Amino acid sequence: MTPFRERNPVPIGAVGLLTLGLAVLLAFNVQAIGFLGGGPAYSAAFSEAGGLRPGDDVRLAGVKVGEVDAVELDGGHVRVDFRVTEPARFGRDTGASVRIKTLLGQKFLSLESKGAGQLQPGSEIPLERTVSAYDVVDAFGDLAVTNERIDTAQLAKALDTMAAEFANTPDEVRAAVDGLSRLSRTIASRDEQLQSLLQRSKQVTGVLAERDAELSKLLRDANLLLAEMERRREDISRLLDATVSLSQQLTALARENRGELRPALEQLRAVTKVLQDNKAKLEEGIELMAPFTRVFASTLGNGPWFDTYIQNLLPVPGIVPPAAGPAVKP
Repeated sequence: MTPFRERNPVPIGAVGLLTLGLAVLLAFNVQAIGFLGGGPAYSAAFSEAGGLRPGDDVRLAGVKVGEVDAVELDGGHVRVDFRVTEPARFGRDTGASVRIKTLLGQKFLSLESKGAGQLQPGSEIPLERTVSAYDVVDAFGDLAVTNERIDTAQLAKALDTMAAEFANTPDEVRAAVDGLSRLSRTIASRDEQLQSLLQRSKQVTGVLAERDAELSKLLRDANLLLAEMERRREDISRLLDATVSLSQQLTALARENRGELRPALEQLRAVTKVLQDNKAKLEEGIELMAPFTRVFASTLGNGPWFDTYIQNLLPVPGIVPPAAGPAVKP
């Protein structure tokens, strides 16, 4: 048998590169391989995406069984690719719908099992068996548009006419129509306020939809905070008990030493009154003290002695005093 070192390195390198390429291809497509945990893949055709995004849940009877892989435009409809990662059985006539998961607008893909047998992997749920979600934001927008198109004055006039026509009817019918007429007049008188309210509601829902990620993060952080408080509940309880005990002890201490504390407090109040009365003089004294403190610090700054200078006490070495001139007689 030929030793490994003496073999031709070209086929060995080719086999190594091919193996490496297959490993990289497997790493990028691991989700497509069922036995590695990806699960069988399916697709569904929708008239519109309805806010569904890749990574959203796929649920069967309210239980999560997979997640959405992709949402892409396919001709005149939207194709939603999803994968079932949990053991689940659903018939060959299974339908799908996009539903709202949270109040903030997050969606999930719901499967409605119908028919016998099992839906084959790779199958597509046709458009006639799917239902798209109706967005809350779009609902408020459509309501605002519809309300703007209503002729409230004409509606009030029509209802008043109806009330007049029913004037000779029994009391129960006449009271109902009169109430309807008053309701229409109230709506007509509040038309601008209703339109403003609907517009504000549309803006609020739009802001909530835009801040979906931030609000979700806020709720998760609040959940973490509550969990941490629950975990530290005993410590917080002991801290509160110790605080209550300390306040009780301080209260008892003040009551027991009230006789000693009162004279001390009165003396302290007298001292503070004296200081307050002489505040201006104290400030003036501090200002006058500043130059002396500076000179005193300079004098004693080199050690435990006074550092000073007396002029002309001793002659300076190297300087000859001037010769004495002739005496001047008076």
